[in-house]
Amino acid sequence: PSTPASYFHLLRRQAYARPRRPLVVFTPKSMLRLRGATSDVVDFTQGRFEPVIDDARIQDPSTVKRVLLHSGKIHYDLLNEVSKRGDSGAFALVRLEQYYPLPMDQLRPVLARYPEAELMWVQEEPENQGAWPFLAVELAPQLDGRPLRLSSRPASASPATGSSKRSAAEQTALIAKALEF
Repeated sequence: PSTPASYFHLLRRQAYARPRRPLVVFTPKSMLRLRGATSDVVDFTQGRFEPVIDDARIQDPSTVKRVLLHSGKIHYDLLNEVSKRGDSGAFALVRLEQYYPLPMDQLRPVLARYPEAELMWVQEEPENQGAWPFLAVELAPQLDGRPLRLSSRPASASPATGSSKRSAAEQTALIAKALEF
């Protein structure tokens, strides 16, 4: 989940769901301290869990050149970079808050808003880890022939580089790849 309200409603949905099924949630500790990762009180009291969150900044979907599908903390990195560059209309930041079962009923109408836009999955994890291997098999075939590109760290046997400088350079590179044409 990319917001506190989304996390709250996910746990609430899980508590009320019958039959009971296991729930696996991946979320970094760094989001606890992230200034942008906040929710209004009304989001807790009147909202509900949304498996797909469209980009509320987009006024004219026809100006979008690339839809950046992603989840979690990287949303705030992408949002900051898009705001810094002033490319707010060229990129739609669409958050996938649930991987399984894949919420295609909610995702199709969101992607239909951007029929001419390129689709790209963005993740901080290496190419052979994280959500990409699953989404390449499960999501890509359901996109009606639209190709799904990837922006991530290079494939690796380890989830971390072991060097903060190298990690920062890889993060910068994957954000740059997502926001370049």
